[in-house]
Amino acid sequence: MDTHPLFIIIDDVHPILITELEKSGITCHYHPQITRNELLTIIHQYTGLVVRSKTPIDRELIDAASNLKIIGRYGAGMENIDTDYAESKGIVCLNAPEGNRNAVAEHTIGLLFALLNKICIANHQIKNGIWDRNNNWGQEITGKTIGIIGYGNTGSTFAKKLQGFDVTLLAYDKYKSGFGNEFVRETDMETIFAEADILSLHIPLTTETNNLVNRNFIEQFQKPFILLNTSRGQIVNTSDLVAAI
Repeated sequence: MDTHPLFIIIDDVHPILITELEKSGITCHYHPQITRNELLTIIHQYTGLVVRSKTPIDRELIDAASNLKIIGRYGAGMENIDTDYAESKGIVCLNAPEGNRNAVAEHTIGLLFALLNKICIANHQIKNGIWDRNNNWGQEITGKTIGIIGYGNTGSTFAKKLQGFDVTLLAYDKYKSGFGNEFVRETDMETIFAEADILSLHIPLTTETNNLVNRNFIEQFQKPFILLNTSRGQIVNTSDLVAAI
């Protein structure tokens, strides 16, 4: 009988994950196309579950997983896992919040420059034979004040990569303090509302942050601002955002 821990992986993952797990003595069953109903019938066989975001790991599934000891989130966001209920059943829940911090930070900088320089709009117009130079002047990032909400792995990495751009960096994190340095000023939301030209969100989706950026939030800014959201989409109330543009 195989006494190795038995993990099921139900989403696409890089092969190195399976290789490293098996090096550690874990037997892996790789089923990235499995349906929820299929998973419910076999999950009781497994001590470990590796997921991304396709399948909600809710009470029904956790109750069916009678031998489960660990849930591993291949990524950062944990909103599709009922972590409180899982942990009440003695199941350890893990994620990898540091795994994509550089990619997200660099992507955010790319979005910022695309917006400042109207790259996407101008590219679309050029493809359609439109040359509108005067309405597509860009803005320099130099001298801008950038507000960062959430100073965890991605927020702090984003700030670090901006250090050479001659900008003022303001950061607010409700659950962290003492992180300010010569490049980043730790501050409160009132200061960000008053001073930010650009706002970048780096926070998880929770009941607290769902629809955080709504009409009331937007109206507190003292000047027009660029919004960058590389967190979950539900953090921004899209209707309120469109109405404010």
